[in-house]
Amino acid sequence: MSNLPDEAFRDTIGTIDEGGKRKFIFPKKPSGKFYEYRKWVSYVLLAILIANPFIKVNGNQFMMFNVLERRFNIFGFPFWPQDFYLFVISMLVGVVFVILFTVVFGRIFCGWICPQTIFLEMVFRRIEYWIDGDRGAQLRLSRQKWDTEKIRKRVLKWFVFFLISFGIANVFLAYLVGSDTLFLMIKQGPVEQASNFMALLIFTAVFYFVFVWFREQVCIIACPYGRLQGVLLDNKSINVAYDFVRGEKNTGRAKFNKKEDRASTGKGDCIDCNQCVHVCPMGIDIRNGTQLECTNCTACIDECDDIMENVGLPKGLIRYASEDEIEKKEPFKFTARMKGYTAVLFILLSVFVGMLFLRTDVQAIILRLPGQLFQHKGDKISNVYTYKIVNKTMKDYNDIHFELIEQKGDIKNVGNQHFKVLKEGISQGTLFIEIDQALLESDKTKVKIGIYNGKQLLETSTTNFLGPRSFN
Repeated sequence: MSNLPDEAFRDTIGTIDEGGKRKFIFPKKPSGKFYEYRKWVSYVLLAILIANPFIKVNGNQFMMFNVLERRFNIFGFPFWPQDFYLFVISMLVGVVFVILFTVVFGRIFCGWICPQTIFLEMVFRRIEYWIDGDRGAQLRLSRQKWDTEKIRKRVLKWFVFFLISFGIANVFLAYLVGSDTLFLMIKQGPVEQASNFMALLIFTAVFYFVFVWFREQVCIIACPYGRLQGVLLDNKSINVAYDFVRGEKNTGRAKFNKKEDRASTGKGDCIDCNQCVHVCPMGIDIRNGTQLECTNCTACIDECDDIMENVGLPKGLIRYASEDEIEKKEPFKFTARMKGYTAVLFILLSVFVGMLFLRTDVQAIILRLPGQLFQHKGDKISNVYTYKIVNKTMKDYNDIHFELIEQKGDIKNVGNQHFKVLKEGISQGTLFIEIDQALLESDKTKVKIGIYNGKQLLETSTTNFLGPRSFN
């Protein structure tokens, strides 16, 4: 942005005053085309976010991230500790997608999709506008002494914020421990579910602190994604940007005077009304160029378009555009960097989909018992094995048994030959495999074992069968 004078650039964060203290932001209530779009997107995402942990697909919670028990459900697919590689790949797919999206469209995720922004701007701030009023009223209220009006408004707002934070904490807990556990806690009460209830109170306190006090500081200080944009963005990334070529022109921005011909004076189209600054929920001046705090929420676009329309100047002084488009009039191009990220994303998606199709509902691990040699039983050779069967589904398997595949022999389970594996359960035990010595071709033979539920083959497992070195 070399056309702008040096003094136009700020050297401090917009939420910190000259003394280094926190400066609270009182943004003007936004309105306009993009804000209406954002509202509908936010309402849909809020509905999805709240409904996700309470929807079940084939008995599985649609979304669950139970870190303590290492159990995850994504789109109704359960991921156990044995499936952790799938979970890692799915997270990598998400990270690469967000990186690619940022390289192309800037930080639009933060302004339109991020739950922090949606809750703050579309829930808490809208309640704040309803109780405290717009920007001017909020500024006056903040400076006002603690009289009856201020106490009443503050208590009402904080109480409503606490109720919403408590509701968000319940939804968040449902994601972590499961909706069934949440309903059980509600039914049994805080005494019998003390640990979950304490977690609920902690989450409520965290959300209350974030949305009442910390607010935009989450995006500026705490969010790692915000720090990434400085690395990911370049001159070809599409951002919410100020057209400094048009806004500054020859003599720079100037206040609007309806009696003068602005075009003949060489003044820029920016009338220096500062409405783009007043409406910004991050407290920045978009005219200073791309800044780390900007979340691409488009509030400044709506406000600037409204001002331009009122003064009879063309809209789009602030718009979605790349720096090269503004300065060099270059149209958007899909660069080699973007193509590289797309290729990586495609490869990861292909690997993930392939592994997802190879994943089975039942996982069986059959291993020879360590330190045990084979045994002679007449003409047969016997080996002893341990097995572990994991049922990843929400249904019971009532007739589990083992059979040799592509090999003649017998499998004898210690205990019942046919047994149950309950939903999301694990069964462990010991079994013997006996094969006629004449059928063994070497001292180590690969054997394939089928795990059946009745006549249905659920899974296969391959292991080694040891025999004597000399054969008859």
